[in-house]
Amino acid sequence: MEQRRRRPQAATARRDSTYRLQLGEPARRLRWLLIIILMVLTLFMGRALQLQAFDSKAYANAAAKQMTHAVDLAPQRGTISDRYGTVMAATVPAVRIIADPTMIARNGVDKRVEMTDRQRRIGEANAPAMATILAKHLGGKEADYLAKLTAKDAKGNLASWVVVVPQVEASVWNKISKDLRAGGPVPGVKGGADYWYGLYKEDNPKRIYPSGSVGGNLIGLVRGDENAQGRSTALTGVEKALDQQLTGTPGREVYESSAYGRIPLGTDVLTPAVDGTNYTLTVDATMQQAAESALAKGATEAAASTATAIVMNVKTGEVLANANLPSYDPGKVSAIAAKGGLMNRSVESIYDPGSVQKVLTMAALADKGLVTADTRVQVPPRLPSGGGYINDSYSHGTVPMTARGVVAKSSNIGTVMLTRQLDKASLVNYLKSFGLGAKTGIELPGESAGVVPKPDMADYTRDQISFGQGLSVTPVQEAAAVAGVVNGGVYNPPTLVKSAATSDGKPVALPARTPRRVISKEASAQVRDMMEAVTQLDPKKRAIDGYRVIAKSGTAERSNGKNGYSGYTASYVMAAPADDPQILVYVLLDEPLNGHQGSGVAMPIAKQIMTLALPRYGVLPTTTPAPDKPIEYEP
Repeated sequence: MEQRRRRPQAATARRDSTYRLQLGEPARRLRWLLIIILMVLTLFMGRALQLQAFDSKAYANAAAKQMTHAVDLAPQRGTISDRYGTVMAATVPAVRIIADPTMIARNGVDKRVEMTDRQRRIGEANAPAMATILAKHLGGKEADYLAKLTAKDAKGNLASWVVVVPQVEASVWNKISKDLRAGGPVPGVKGGADYWYGLYKEDNPKRIYPSGSVGGNLIGLVRGDENAQGRSTALTGVEKALDQQLTGTPGREVYESSAYGRIPLGTDVLTPAVDGTNYTLTVDATMQQAAESALAKGATEAAASTATAIVMNVKTGEVLANANLPSYDPGKVSAIAAKGGLMNRSVESIYDPGSVQKVLTMAALADKGLVTADTRVQVPPRLPSGGGYINDSYSHGTVPMTARGVVAKSSNIGTVMLTRQLDKASLVNYLKSFGLGAKTGIELPGESAGVVPKPDMADYTRDQISFGQGLSVTPVQEAAAVAGVVNGGVYNPPTLVKSAATSDGKPVALPARTPRRVISKEASAQVRDMMEAVTQLDPKKRAIDGYRVIAKSGTAERSNGKNGYSGYTASYVMAAPADDPQILVYVLLDEPLNGHQGSGVAMPIAKQIMTLALPRYGVLPTTTPAPDKPIEYEP
């Protein structure tokens, strides 16, 4: 019985020795421990190998990205000056004031740090204190500033970026910054705050216009935008036409920094901004002001709705003055008014030119050899055309006129009779060569091409366009066309830009503007002969002492845009001296109520401007008297 009991005990002992490490077996325990350590080391080495050999570049890039910061560097916008150096648009230092409501609430204490009771009290007093400082230097209500300083984002949390003021002079910000650095008293806190944190500035240069309203429609304006990039928007005038060149090229600085500021030996790559091009215009600010003054007075007396006056150098196509009414002061115009379209009518507004167009018609006929100033024509009381009749602006019987007389007395009938000798295709080609029906390329935005009928036009349309109805032009187009006709037949594309330079004074090449011959010298002389008769018809009112002057008046019915006409456009073009014109003045009044004849309401304005322009630009007086040539003849 005892032996049977011992056998099971021995078996149990053998089973225990199989599954347990006995205290007396250190070698086995050490072996297992080494295996575990080896496995752990293998895992560590594998991870290290992955980080250093396979993913090292990705992790390095991620780390560098977290430390890398980039700052855009805004270029300085170029200046715009008149031909004599008078600055008409420039940029001065200004800033955008930005608030960080999150920082304001903690008064600069890091988010990762638990605030003390003293810091919490100062943080609560920060926004009201800042609102007081802002109202002190900027004006306005403290409550309005406080709303921005405590603004919240879409999730209901305090925002981290809010525009407080889009643009303010740098000197004003300096005063605000001084008060922020001084801190202030805080209820319940001994000593108050040493500094008010949470407001900072971004450069946002301000565009100024020292000439005020002089040349407002011409220079145009730039409005600063309330955005993070600090960009501005050119809205009108030369500012918009040359915006890309004036703006320049932004720069950029890329650097590495940590929570403690820039890393001294870290990456620092600077791409400097390239400042905008500085432009010198052909415009003379003094003549511009004189033209605007004369135009305003004349337009008021005529009760005209709008008005335009252009002064041009006949020899070069340079615009010396470009006056438009109504106008504006670019430095004071509101955003609402700017969005309303503050246009420059000299290039954007089209109209029927009226009898000034007869200058171009006669130029085409003279160049074709069909007409001279002494060509004779029997002008009847009316002329059949298109199922109706063409009449003159005054009643008359049959009058024997020279072509000179047709222009002097502005006879529609005589003009049509002479024009019918010229085929329609040739007439259209001449008008296009004079620059009609196409943009001139002058440095202003929104230029219209106008409308010139096609060669397959009806006969009555040909009759109409010969005396300035049935086609549309802009004032700049018409002025440049007449200048080309009287300039010995050489057309100069009109321009507003005299020169350009980089910010360090290096010349910038301008687009080529090539003169072209449109009619012969002989034809030009014949047309000048006809135009001088306009002045000689009433020299007391139309002539200028010391100078022989050529001119042409225009009176056209205004298109109402519905295949009909309502109201008038009155105009007058004048050039001098007659034998070799140097200066041209073109005046246009739209919808005048106190008279509508160009010779009555537009002529006095043109004469006043020309009287000032001739001596100002050194044009010598004429030494020979105006000839007395016939405008009518004995049949």
